[in-house]
Amino acid sequence: MSKNVVCFGEVLWDVLPTGEKIGGAPLNVALRLNSLNVDSTIISKVGNDQYGERLIEYLSENGQNHIIQRDKEHETGVVDVKIDQAGNASYTIKFPAAWDHIDYTQTLKKKVSNADYFIYGSLVNRNDASRGTLFKLLEVANYKVLDVNLRKTHYNLDTLIDLMSFADFIKLNREELEEVCNYLEEGKASSVTEMLKLVSDHTQIDHICVTQGACGVTLFHKGEFYHNSGFLVKVKDTVGAGDSFLAGYIAQLIEGKRPNMALDFACALAGLVASKSGANSAIAEEEINTLLWVDSFKHK
Repeated sequence: MSKNVVCFGEVLWDVLPTGEKIGGAPLNVALRLNSLNVDSTIISKVGNDQYGERLIEYLSENGQNHIIQRDKEHETGVVDVKIDQAGNASYTIKFPAAWDHIDYTQTLKKKVSNADYFIYGSLVNRNDASRGTLFKLLEVANYKVLDVNLRKTHYNLDTLIDLMSFADFIKLNREELEEVCNYLEEGKASSVTEMLKLVSDHTQIDHICVTQGACGVTLFHKGEFYHNSGFLVKVKDTVGAGDSFLAGYIAQLIEGKRPNMALDFACALAGLVASKSGANSAIAEEEINTLLWVDSFKHK
């Protein structure tokens, strides 16, 4: 029987300089998993408005499984995205939004308890309603994946540490790793490997990944460190690159690939996403394989 994944959290519209695009980290992960032929479902909430209608239509048209609740009081999420000259994104996130009010139901409980992987983020915890639902679902989830996304004014470090304690695998970026370590040990760890070991010792989690932009990715898995220096691509924007990395990595684990091979695949996928506009650009498997082949040839 094939594995299935449930993603929980924000769904929204990214308002980019190039126009409006579907977004939200959990949704980006679900969509990318779907494109990699992994059975994925997104759980979230939209408003009773045009943005909500368009979002649900998009999911249906793209064959994305979903449990999307409707909210009569709050509007569908919107994020204003700015892109700098290097292609790096900054975000202004509207609050409150419908996804801040995801209700706990028996339908959600059953879906999550039957899933092989449960992917959840940190941003959805900014409001009591969705946070309460998430913590109830974590009690019944199987393999739990925490995707850390720290956005200014939208997180609490005490809550983040609690979220980490539930996880089997954590993905975060270098800045987020530093902030967590400073909170835990007041900056006593300096190198990436020291910081990963600190988080592992504190949380008792032995599967943690840190993305470092142009410096690549470092993975800590069962006491071993793995590193990928990234792939040389012309960056258009970084929106959704980390989400595609996570989806690629999980998809490879589902296929039974070793962590180092899963890491290489995920980095290639993320690089290709960064070379195109928006989080959910189409990436063909041939593009990933070609990038991996070219990279391996360079290192011979």
